[in-house]
Amino acid sequence: MIDKPLGSTSPKAQNIANEVRRRIVEREWRQGERIPDEADLAIEFDAARATVNKALQLLADEGLLERRRRAGTRVTINPVRKATVTISIVREQVEQAGRVYGHRVVALRHSPAPPAIAARLGLSPGKVLVHMRAVHYGDGQPFQLEDRWINTDSVPELKTFDFWQLNANEWLVQNAPYLGAELTFSAANADAREARLLQTQPGQALLIMHRTTWNDLGPITTVRVACQPGHLISTEGIYHRGSWTPDEGSAPAV
Repeated sequence: MIDKPLGSTSPKAQNIANEVRRRIVEREWRQGERIPDEADLAIEFDAARATVNKALQLLADEGLLERRRRAGTRVTINPVRKATVTISIVREQVEQAGRVYGHRVVALRHSPAPPAIAARLGLSPGKVLVHMRAVHYGDGQPFQLEDRWINTDSVPELKTFDFWQLNANEWLVQNAPYLGAELTFSAANADAREARLLQTQPGQALLIMHRTTWNDLGPITTVRVACQPGHLISTEGIYHRGSWTPDEGSAPAV
């Protein structure tokens, strides 16, 4: 998880964070163990639940805690350094490269979330989401192919939008602030559909990016981006456990 800063922290929240950090460091709460619920901690520390939430979020930002809706908060296994990530707009990437940007939605429907997508978003399998595929172009040539699932319950404004005309990447970056994001990279061979849409050969090795974002209402979107062969990534950042954590501003757009 890669989280954005949540603003100033009260002395009370900082004190709670210090005590929870001590319990983790001194192994009173061990890696992978679920910690007490916010309500119980609020009673123990004689604090408002919102204050406890802020304290736990500080430790999640540090990488010491993993927080999931309806799954509780656990001590992170093998904690790693985390960073703030800024999500780029694909159109701006294309235009900065001196190309003319284009965008086309190739598929759109409301679909039940399959188990893998539901698990990534922390939702129940079968939850109906917006599922869309779109291609971003530079000078008429495919740049990226995105396969995106959107939870409009977390972004109510999208319930009235025409997704056939909407550039979801750009609209979400500009209008749907996120509190947390998870970004991973992998490689895969292009299947027949990916090869056709990216105008490459089936079996061609592709860079794949997965990004999932959340706000205070729940998961916003999860997207799988297949990049045109030859796509480059800045090496600034931190590589760990099969995931690449970018420094701010250095990641490709998702």
